[in-house]
Amino acid sequence: MDNQAALFYVFSAVLLLAAFRVITARSTVHAALFLVLSFFSASCVWMLLQAEFLAITLVLVYVGAVMVLFLFVVMMLDINTDQFRQNFWQHLPLAGLIGAVIAVEMALVLMSGFRVSQAAPVDPRLAEYGNTRLLGIEIYTHYLYPLQLAAVLLLVAMVAALALTLRKRKDVRAMDPGQQVRVKRADRVRIVSMAAEVEQPATPAAEGQGGDAAGAAPGTAPKGAA
Repeated sequence: MDNQAALFYVFSAVLLLAAFRVITARSTVHAALFLVLSFFSASCVWMLLQAEFLAITLVLVYVGAVMVLFLFVVMMLDINTDQFRQNFWQHLPLAGLIGAVIAVEMALVLMSGFRVSQAAPVDPRLAEYGNTRLLGIEIYTHYLYPLQLAAVLLLVAMVAALALTLRKRKDVRAMDPGQQVRVKRADRVRIVSMAAEVEQPATPAAEGQGGDAAGAAPGTAPKGAA
């Protein structure tokens, strides 16, 4: 057994263990982290199979984008999964039967690929250009129209998702960028001209009367009062 075969078995064992822990972990965050580990292990297996583009795509798309979104949603919602796992072991026989049927179907489909009498000839361009460049040449020459069709379908899906989330609700306030751009100064600021009011100073006579009234004894009228 050479080093490549040993690494294949190691990464495959880690992948199977991580996939098993995804469905058996009690914490949702731990399950998501084990899923990240399984993606990394699958990427390493593809790297051993000289599929560099698929390996890097799996790491960048799933681990770098999808799993970060999953972890953000899981940690933000903080869902209690204890109620969902109460009858987990009761469904294990049915789940095992379905998994065995899927494994047999995949084996029947993929078994013909292992029945090769001699190895296929290696493309001489592979050593010159590399795997990723040859894949790009095939996609943008022979498979250009399917690629454009897939891009249009993804664009329609994105527009549909935005249209479903932008429904108008009465209890939600939304901003209209068009009205914000068309706003003018006269609509927001109004200058009002008001006459100034000057406070009149108190006269000395009024101050004296006020002092006499304040200094008079209780029950007696001030001087000059009727």
